[in-house]
Amino acid sequence: MVRSQVRGIKGGQDRKARYHHGDLRESLIAATQALVVERGAEHFTLADACRFAGVSTAAPYKHFRDKQEILEIVCQRGFHTLRQVMVERVAAAGEGSLAALLDIGRTYVAFAQANPNLFRLMFGQNSDLKSSGIVDQAGTGCFTYVIEQVALFSSRKRRKADPRMVALKLWTFVHGAACLLIDKDYEKVAPDLDIDALLDAATPGLLGQ
Repeated sequence: MVRSQVRGIKGGQDRKARYHHGDLRESLIAATQALVVERGAEHFTLADACRFAGVSTAAPYKHFRDKQEILEIVCQRGFHTLRQVMVERVAAAGEGSLAALLDIGRTYVAFAQANPNLFRLMFGQNSDLKSSGIVDQAGTGCFTYVIEQVALFSSRKRRKADPRMVALKLWTFVHGAACLLIDKDYEKVAPDLDIDALLDAATPGLLGQ
């Protein structure tokens, strides 16, 4: 269920009909995002994005300073998508519940699995993106939401642990699991690993249960 929700960022339209050229800015953002997902940010140029969108190579400079600025927007939207799916899953599971926190972890890993190239870009493949205000704000928004859910959980369980530190433990574990999964490292040591079962087993302990 989680994986089907996070796969939508890839899109499935025919390239020839994918973009509406009445909105050049959005067409270029969509083309860049599609190329990031398919190839990785380092394997295409701004000219490639223009060809993908079916616009002239001069078109981007009417709206963007360079490829980097478009990548910043792609990362920002990636974080917004990730947070939105988290919010939807938490609403379904119940805010501040163990089930909600388990689903946050599953959503994070499923997002990475469905969009490995975008995930790598969002989390530091391009170090210059980290200094972008819109990327930092969007990423912080995701983490802040996790802290809020941990705080609700801890309050209901009457725990005094710092929600931020607990959320950091959760994030460290889940992010590591996501990276090991998309880099296929688990295949070498645990080829039959059930990643959801691993998350389910580890999360209660990280929450102090």
